[in-house]
Amino acid sequence: MSNKKNSRRNFLQLGAFGAAALITSPSWMKATAGETIAKKADQNSIKLGIAGYSFVNFNLDQSLAMMKRMDVKYLCIKDFHLPFNSTAEEIAAFHKKLADSNVTGYAVGPIYMKTKEEIDKAFDYCKRVGVNLMIGIPEIKDLPYVAQKAKENNVKFGIHNHGPEDKIYPNATVIWNHIKDLDKNLGMCFDMGHNVRDGQDSIKDLVRYKDRIFDIHLKNVTAADAKGSTCELGRGIIDIPAFTRALLKIKYPGCCSIEFEKDMKDPLAGIAESVGYFRGVLSAV
Repeated sequence: MSNKKNSRRNFLQLGAFGAAALITSPSWMKATAGETIAKKADQNSIKLGIAGYSFVNFNLDQSLAMMKRMDVKYLCIKDFHLPFNSTAEEIAAFHKKLADSNVTGYAVGPIYMKTKEEIDKAFDYCKRVGVNLMIGIPEIKDLPYVAQKAKENNVKFGIHNHGPEDKIYPNATVIWNHIKDLDKNLGMCFDMGHNVRDGQDSIKDLVRYKDRIFDIHLKNVTAADAKGSTCELGRGIIDIPAFTRALLKIKYPGCCSIEFEKDMKDPLAGIAESVGYFRGVLSAV
């Protein structure tokens, strides 16, 4: 190719890149400083967190380092990071370590509880940790007792649904039918991915049960059945933009915590992709 043709080709390429830059530039979109600030503020309209189970193979320091890289500020605390028998000094040191990473531990759980004694221990743990939300999986027969404890301790208790493999709480509607006549401090941790895996519509259920949804485990899945598995937030079958619009419509006040159950020995790339996708959707909608 001659130098003349080379120069013409380079000019056209640069022109294309320049046009793309112009189209996406703030001046082309006529964005004012106020509009830019508003867009940044939109990122705070929903509190984005991480469900502690995503870090099951990592210690607290490693987990916080990943959260810091992603600039995610809320963590649902699992007992492998803060054991049930932690002392007051250990709990204080735990919270300091979170604060040093600009992270807030906003809830504990999920915690499985088979007896009233285990329920008592879980509420005592929640109180000592100093949070007002517990995620748990109690027995159906114990739900009135859990509701009573939640009211007495002024703690919100969210029952976690686990999809078709869960013979007790597979989806949000099953939970609702068990709790609708009990104290309003008893609600659900809505795992919208597992809900879809059980053949449910998570967008409709979010709106339907909004008053009793205290926490959300945010994920996408590969199929709307038992074969479906967790995938990056933008790659699955759930319409995440529609779900996000529903969150904004109902003015959901709690945390949306990404629970990433894929590549659990090396989850950072998948979680980071999901965080970035959700933030992009939040700005776009």
